[in-house]
Amino acid sequence: MTSFWDLKHQLSDAINSHDLQRVLDLYSPDAVYVSPAGVAEGHEQIGWIYEQFFKGFPDLHLTAWFEVEDSDNPAVTEWTITGTQTGPFLLPDGRELEPTGRHIVLRATCSTFVQNGKISTHREYYDQLELFVQLGLCLTKID
Repeated sequence: MTSFWDLKHQLSDAINSHDLQRVLDLYSPDAVYVSPAGVAEGHEQIGWIYEQFFKGFPDLHLTAWFEVEDSDNPAVTEWTITGTQTGPFLLPDGRELEPTGRHIVLRATCSTFVQNGKISTHREYYDQLELFVQLGLCLTKID
């Protein structure tokens, strides 16, 4: 039987290898993915979110540095996300950010909930403003 932590480690491996099908195989068909970028429901929407990161950051890599070992469900991990934006990246307002060549380093944490041997909910937390500043974007005044 696959443990919650086995699924979490498989997810990390699939993300680091940019294997979208393998990522989606770990999620239940009606899973929910929550992140600063928004809420995605089901394989199609969840896959779309991962695709945006894989396209924008072809070298995207997660490095786990802390796992809450006495927690099974959810499996909670803190990690560092790194990558270089060498591909187009979709911004929240619908614009596409052309490749900047900038390297990002984000601190993140996530909680992964499992039901019936699949990920039912994955909640990813990182500072979206930190991401955008590292990509060279800045806040503008709205009149």
